[in-house]
Amino acid sequence: MNLLERELHYPLGDTLPAAGEALEVAPGVRWIRMRLPFALDHINLWLLRDTFNGVEGWTVVDCCIAHDEARAQWEQIFETQLQGLPILRVIVTHMHPDHIGLADWLCKRWNAPLWISATDYHVARVLCTAGDTLAGGDAAADFFASHGLTNPESIAKIRARTSYYTNMVPAVPERYVRMMDCDIVTIGGRKWRCISGYGHAPEHIALHCDEPKLLLGGDMMLPRISTNVSVHAGEPEANSLRLFLDSIDKFKALPADTLGLPSHGKPFTGIHRRVDQLQEHHRDRLAELLEACLARPITASEGLPILFKRELDLHQITFAMGETVAHLHLLWFSGQVKRTLDADGIYRFGAA
Repeated sequence: MNLLERELHYPLGDTLPAAGEALEVAPGVRWIRMRLPFALDHINLWLLRDTFNGVEGWTVVDCCIAHDEARAQWEQIFETQLQGLPILRVIVTHMHPDHIGLADWLCKRWNAPLWISATDYHVARVLCTAGDTLAGGDAAADFFASHGLTNPESIAKIRARTSYYTNMVPAVPERYVRMMDCDIVTIGGRKWRCISGYGHAPEHIALHCDEPKLLLGGDMMLPRISTNVSVHAGEPEANSLRLFLDSIDKFKALPADTLGLPSHGKPFTGIHRRVDQLQEHHRDRLAELLEACLARPITASEGLPILFKRELDLHQITFAMGETVAHLHLLWFSGQVKRTLDADGIYRFGAA
């Protein structure tokens, strides 16, 4: 456990749900953990006991990517963990593949509606039908090149990666129920308030319940790692980090003893302190980047090793590049640095 984690509390200790099983973390709230084939090797999903349209059953929160192992685990859960009751609806916190990948399969399997923010629903639909612009294809390759990632082999691989999203999200349900900030969703007789968040996804929805004090924080409130906050080709002028930092401040209004149920990591208390930690983390990274920019104008590619000290593979580099641009954009939008476009079509950030 690192020093920051020692400031948080994990009520369940190191207890994890077994594959294909669900672990109760509060009355009527069960934790599922599924493996992911990435460096971030798992996702937490949630089963909430529910009554919907007069029918007893369960609401699912998030879905995992579309792959055979996840489908097999879901089938085991259907068989052994649902007490003979159906899935009544599928809530998706946001449109990233590990959260929405199997939504279409689950919704069709149970004839259940999808609940999600309108923004994330439509972005997912676009990525499924019009092609990936987040991590691959011409738009992404050109965007990364404009921020100094000029290695020909890397750019060629990014340009050729045109089915990254659809490999994990083959389809999105044709209809959805819209969730918005401050909406109240009644699940199993409990009222859950929607809390919108920005910067990590277009319109992420977390869910807070006053009694018991629970936060389904999705990717906006993680106990161990800092959420990826990126600028992408589709919105190249975004101030994503500012949006994220403003969004997580909302969680400081929640009761201090709220149990955080994150999408990655373990259930924890100490959400107020975690918000402070994340604010401090990004403030320190911004200071390091600003110092480099004031010494000489730099590209995001040149700033990447300032933020990320470890060796990264190409998959990780695309996320790290997006996050470095997000930090540089906050400095730029706040007037601390200026952005220039050189003769080679590459952006540099230097002294204002």
